[in-house]
Amino acid sequence: MERLPRLKTSDHYPFLLLHVGTNDTAKNDFEQITADYVALGRRIKEFEAQVVFSSILPVEGKGLGRDRPIVEVNVEVNIEGEMTYSEREPDENQTVSEVFILVGLSYLTRLQILLFLVFLVIYLVTLVGNLLIILLIKLNPSLHTPMYFFLLNLSFLEICYTSSVVPQLLAHLLVEQKTLSIAGCAAQMYIFTIMGLTECCLLAAMAYDRYIAICNPLHYRTIMSGQVCAQLVGASWTIGILVEVAQTTWIFSLPFCGSNRIHHFFCDIPPVIKRACTDTSKNQIVVLALSVLFIMSPFLLIILSYICIISTILKLPSVEGRRKAFSTCSSHLMVVTLFYGTALFTYLRPKSISTPEGDQLISLMYTVVTPVLNPIIYTLRNKERN
Repeated sequence: MERLPRLKTSDHYPFLLLHVGTNDTAKNDFEQITADYVALGRRIKEFEAQVVFSSILPVEGKGLGRDRPIVEVNVEVNIEGEMTYSEREPDENQTVSEVFILVGLSYLTRLQILLFLVFLVIYLVTLVGNLLIILLIKLNPSLHTPMYFFLLNLSFLEICYTSSVVPQLLAHLLVEQKTLSIAGCAAQMYIFTIMGLTECCLLAAMAYDRYIAICNPLHYRTIMSGQVCAQLVGASWTIGILVEVAQTTWIFSLPFCGSNRIHHFFCDIPPVIKRACTDTSKNQIVVLALSVLFIMSPFLLIILSYICIISTILKLPSVEGRRKAFSTCSSHLMVVTLFYGTALFTYLRPKSISTPEGDQLISLMYTVVTPVLNPIIYTLRNKERN
């Protein structure tokens, strides 16, 4: 950018090559480099020159960590170079087109096919595992109990949850233009966030079920009647739908301008909000407040339930009794740890320790890995203590 004043409008530049090197990536963060080079390309376009961006490709075994940002920037600026630039003044906002470009895993160019195969296998195992749980619970009358009723709903949620992200991720691993319409992005966020919040509430309902089973076993069947279980599941869905429909609708009512590239592999809330061309500081505070209220509240209920459960288990006289009591809730506790561990770290951690690569790795955990582990953790060998 410092060399731009040397260019004169009277000069003719039929072809200009812009090079992204190691010095650029060493001194600036990814967002700043991309913004600088895109602005530089637009400025040169004013001279009616053809702009081509280049970079150093990474060398295996020699500074791969140093060279990775170069490849990321190269992907970004070349996509920008292929787009039609606005004829507005540089200080005016350029409205985003009808599509977003998801560039989350674009830098892993050599691993696209391998990642596709790995994620495809995991997705198929997730579908088969959760469908088998649903079928077994439906077909086996002995499993028509509160615990397995909640597990059936959890399996259905997991299928919807992972299906809102993984098929689109698989498709983008096979194509160069990883585009998604704004309407498609909104639909994905609606489904993903509704399923996520509903699962938070459902896990709290399951914790309450385990609390009654262990701490008040004599009245378990009376308290956890079919009607009560249906009401708990219905309340979970109601909270998830109402809160997330309102939040997602509000997010997509914001004006989007500037770059239409999302540094993620799906339309998650934080990267989409970054594309808004208004001051989103207040919006992010509201998102954080909603996350604390509707994610932490069920989590606190789970914590309180398990404090009472553990206290009751420790008072049991026999080791065998304690072991059996703990086995009825160990699966649920493992699922809660996986789900809430990644969710809390994603949405409540400070921005200072956030990186695009780290965000995507954590997102892969709760969108791809956790759903496939749940059927494994929740084997139908669990013994209920009624």
